[in-house]
Amino acid sequence: MIDRTPPSAPVARKDRRETKLHGVTLVDEYAWLRDKDSAEVTEYLKAENAYSDALTADLAPLRDQLYSEMLSHIKQTDESVPYREGDWWYYARTEEGKQYSIFCRKRGSETAPEGPEEIILDGNQLAQGQAFFSIGATDISDDGRWLAYTTDVTGFRQYALHIKDLETGETLPDPPSPGPRDRVGSLTWASDNTTLFYTVEDEEQKRQFQLYRHALHTSYSDDALVYQDDDERFNIGVGRTRDGKYLVLESASHTTTECHILAADDPTGTFRVIAPREDEHEYYIDHRNGQLFIRTNHRGRNFRLVTAPVETPERENWTERIPHRDTVMLEDVDLFASFFVACEREDGLPRLRMWRFQSDDPEAERAAEISFPEPAYNASPGINRIWETTLFRYGYQSLVTPGSVFEYDIDARQSTLLKQQEVPGGFDRALYASERVSATAADGVQVPISLVYRRDKFQKNGRSPLYVYGYGSYGYSLPLGFSANRLALLDRGIVMAYAHIRGGGDLGKPWHDAGKMLVKRNTFTDFVAAVEHLTTEGYGDRARVAIEGGSAGGLLMGAVTNLRPDLFRVVLSHVPFVDVMNTMLDASLPLTVPEYEEWGDPNQQEFFHYMLSYSPYDNLKAAEYPAMLVKTSLNDSQVMYWEPAKYVAKLRTLKTDGNPLLLVTNMEAGHGGASGRYDYLKEIAFDYAFLLRELGAV
Repeated sequence: MIDRTPPSAPVARKDRRETKLHGVTLVDEYAWLRDKDSAEVTEYLKAENAYSDALTADLAPLRDQLYSEMLSHIKQTDESVPYREGDWWYYARTEEGKQYSIFCRKRGSETAPEGPEEIILDGNQLAQGQAFFSIGATDISDDGRWLAYTTDVTGFRQYALHIKDLETGETLPDPPSPGPRDRVGSLTWASDNTTLFYTVEDEEQKRQFQLYRHALHTSYSDDALVYQDDDERFNIGVGRTRDGKYLVLESASHTTTECHILAADDPTGTFRVIAPREDEHEYYIDHRNGQLFIRTNHRGRNFRLVTAPVETPERENWTERIPHRDTVMLEDVDLFASFFVACEREDGLPRLRMWRFQSDDPEAERAAEISFPEPAYNASPGINRIWETTLFRYGYQSLVTPGSVFEYDIDARQSTLLKQQEVPGGFDRALYASERVSATAADGVQVPISLVYRRDKFQKNGRSPLYVYGYGSYGYSLPLGFSANRLALLDRGIVMAYAHIRGGGDLGKPWHDAGKMLVKRNTFTDFVAAVEHLTTEGYGDRARVAIEGGSAGGLLMGAVTNLRPDLFRVVLSHVPFVDVMNTMLDASLPLTVPEYEEWGDPNQQEFFHYMLSYSPYDNLKAAEYPAMLVKTSLNDSQVMYWEPAKYVAKLRTLKTDGNPLLLVTNMEAGHGGASGRYDYLKEIAFDYAFLLRELGAV
């Protein structure tokens, strides 16, 4: 007999936590769930998993069907488009039945790979015996011999450093463990092919804060500490300019950056600051012919492009190349010897605009813009490792067009399709349609929404089940990519929508500014407005609305469910940041201090009361709630597992309805869930089966 009794979360007074601040006492009845090493906590999480299994046991056949469907749309044995770097062409491939990618290379000419395959890294071999496996940073020395790479085997995003000799196939002895080389973030080789720079994470604060220099064939204990950033708001990263001439050390908070450079052929030299950090000034650099190209938000939130001599980069020597524009966000600049690409965002959509240099002069003239035909899409630079070239690779996909790799010839002004993701299993692109509409927010602002549906299963009559996804934080723009997994919902008549709400970056920096700190509630009311618009306009059935979000999008799920529990039938909340107050008041937790620049510092009274007004955990009340599936991972490093665990435990004592409330904890993964591609597909099948049952769309 299946036990369908919800797990109990006993609350002992000695375990509760009280925080008194700004005239308010916060009571956390479930603080005991923070003890990861407690057998009681482990048993509680396992009990919740068993309860979820019991309540979804009848969905097993549907899960199997969904898994088979989604798997049928994946070309399991496949290969990426090779790209050239130095004398080699690099690519990744997958094999049917294997969970992880295999990274390979071949020698070749300037135009094509030739000769036998050389396997660089086989994720399947490296993952043997591990419940979780992920490859982090990688870099190959200029001579193509030495591969530096990092791996994580817990999901906690703590990566260990390894160096492999690609000539012999041997991996050098790993650094002593435990130690700082178990917590490596970014890495890059100097141009001497023997010196590796790498950044290391602060174990307690979980931020990259130290830069080390390692010489091949020497002891790691002799590595030189080159730089340390003691400001808890900042993370550091190291890389190289595209031309390979300079190493770049970047130190960045959510609102401020500071860049340092060092000639790549002088690895024991001293890094030099380009522009000292200045609150609210973000800038990013690259190099060409003695000139720094600086993308900066000085004198404009949406960024502009300036150049300056590498030897005298002070602001008085800046020359403007692309001015700031109120309606266009300059998101990135891809620099090459004879041209550059301005990666911009306008009207919420990415643009790729090409500029050609006039001889060796830093002056450039507008050459072309790559056009895209669909109302909602994603386009971004691909892998481009060749400096002296007239070809630019980019990726394109949309809600109905599979991922595609193109190569643009700047001389011919023409794009060539190199490969489009193959979608087996009977996919017909003509069966699906996408739209772009807008909802009017409470303050009159127009909020873009991207839609996709199956043409023959949709009528704009308000009867279709509706799925709405949102995020709305950190200035992150929702990528409107293709997903073969999505077909399982579209083919069952689900209308799927993506709300580009404030707090994201879809309409530039001002869009982000309008949904963070003391105006964060705009994110939530925008999402509510989007759902109401879609149901009012006949895109979906008001009684059959599903919503989904993860991490900061999980905060969105909790906040809007508290605001309007009547508006949603089912909520999927992944690794949700729902315990805002307790987390942001605990500066010992990873990420808390840097996050002050996104949410505010609750130690300041104004921010405390504002954050308390929307914190999902603190605003739960006795009411009827939608059906909810809340998912987390025990080794999550971004949103600790106890946030969703406490949230569900508290909600169980308050909800007055009979709708299912499930907490599912992956006991062997981190923030992104399962690492193997088949295991991850099973997690999606679980979510979809729950969603379809609750929407009555099985």
